[in-house]
Amino acid sequence: MPENSRGSEEREGSQRPESFEAFARASQRRLYWTAYLLCGDPDAARDLTQTTLAKLFQYWRRASAADHIEAYARTVLTRTYLAERRRRLRDLLAHSRPDPRPTPEHADLRVTLLSALAGLPPRARAMVVLRYWEDMSVESVAELLKCSESTVKSQCSRSLTKLRTQLGEAHIYTTGS
Repeated sequence: MPENSRGSEEREGSQRPESFEAFARASQRRLYWTAYLLCGDPDAARDLTQTTLAKLFQYWRRASAADHIEAYARTVLTRTYLAERRRRLRDLLAHSRPDPRPTPEHADLRVTLLSALAGLPPRARAMVVLRYWEDMSVESVAELLKCSESTVKSQCSRSLTKLRTQLGEAHIYTTGS
């Protein structure tokens, strides 16, 4: 009997990384696109995705016990992004562009939108991406970012106004009018 129980322990231990691997394969693309919208840079998005997956692997027992593993992963991704932005605040201010360059007349809407998103502060950008790209409720975003619902509403409203101003006529294509 001890051999059987030992064998089941080994199988359980080997199943845990396999289930992480299955989760990582299934969700890596979704995490990457959320990271890309947050970062605006493919290399930074890959790094953020890998950092998120590394943190999830490190705490996989806790993460896999979560009711909604995708939400748990998105929380790790967002908090990692915000923590990195806080650390790099001085660098961002030192390398900020004085005025955004005008976009070419036939610019790809995605590039234009990413450029506009880059003009938002990291926390406001995270709120907009979570609220409108991830389609999360105000309550969920507030809980994830540990702030009040009114803060999420006001920041999203201000950010959308700023985005509309920056996008100019390009926002016509996003509203469908």
